[in-house]
Amino acid sequence: MEHPATMKPPTLVEAVFNRCFGWLVGVGLAPANFYLLEVPGRKSGRIFSTPVDLLRLDGQSYLVSPRGQTQWVRNARVSGVVTLRQGRRVERYALREIGDEAKAAILRAYLDTFRRQVQRFFPVPAGSPEAAFVPIAARYPAFALRLTS
Repeated sequence: MEHPATMKPPTLVEAVFNRCFGWLVGVGLAPANFYLLEVPGRKSGRIFSTPVDLLRLDGQSYLVSPRGQTQWVRNARVSGVVTLRQGRRVERYALREIGDEAKAAILRAYLDTFRRQVQRFFPVPAGSPEAAFVPIAARYPAFALRLTS
């Protein structure tokens, strides 16, 4: 699967906010859809963390990277597993990357569900038909999760 090199890096304000918000998520003081994703670095092995929205669709859980090919995405591809933390609840998941041809419905559901947080990263508005996501699917990595612990 080809991985386009696009990524929208966070601004300094967003980076500081993400660090503070990640701490809140990690201690369980955030809305239920937020998790602190932890993944080992692909080179260092050091654990990196970032807050994420977990999409639940048709009985399956998905992670989507609205910023594109981020460091957590690259690390997750190499490790094949991530940990999601929410307060005291910690669960480890195996990842299966979703191919571009199957992402349109997932991206549509993700944007419709989390529009307030992620609309600025998508060139199509929330509520758009699934077909509008087909041409942009390659920009947004998405993973299906399988609980391992």
